[in-house]
Formats: sequence, structure tokens, C-alpha cells
Amino acid sequence: MSSEERLRCRQLVEEAVAEGAHRRKACEILGFSLRTLERWETTPEDGRKGPSTKPSNALTAEERSRVLAVANNSEFANLTPWQIVPRLADRGEYLASELSFYRI
Repeated sequence: MSSEERLRCRQLVEEAVAEGAHRRKACEILGFSLRTLERWETTPEDGRKGPSTKPSNALTAEERSRVLAVANNSEFANLTPWQIVPRLADRGEYLASELSFYRI
């Protein structure tokens, strides 16, 4: 359902409630649950979910470029992140986790 349709449904429910109807019944007649209406009221119009801020432990641009440089190095070019990170750890180096290497 588009954001315009959601807005129109919310308006229809508000009108029905103003005329004395119950929210739940108005939602049922329109074909969705009261919980859906509540979610539409609290979710941004563009449908995004989750925090809009960057995690505090996210890698910096410099750290990401360092991971790329190491992963593309001829020594590690044919290895998976699950092979690279332990080899770096044996040398006493830690750049990022295996999953971070894989995502980058």
C-alpha cells in the first residue's frame, strides 16, 4: 500500500471515530488490523525502520580502506575473510572481524 493510500485510510478511520465508530471496527471494514493502523501512525512516511544514526562501533572510512588494501594484497587475494583474519591475528594485527571483512 502506498503512503498516499495509508494516509487516506488513516483519515477515513479518524472520520469514522469522530462519528462514533470504534477504531478496530473501522480498520476491519477497510481491510486491515488496528495494529497495522498503529504501526502506520508511528512509522515514518517513507517506511524506513530502525535507527537513522550510524552505530558507534562502525568502521571509519580509513579503517575500511585499510581492510580493502589488506584483502586485495597479493598475499591474501585468494583467501576468504575467515582465513585472512586468523593469519593477521597470528601476526598480532587486528583490523576487523571476519564478518566485517566479508561485508566490505
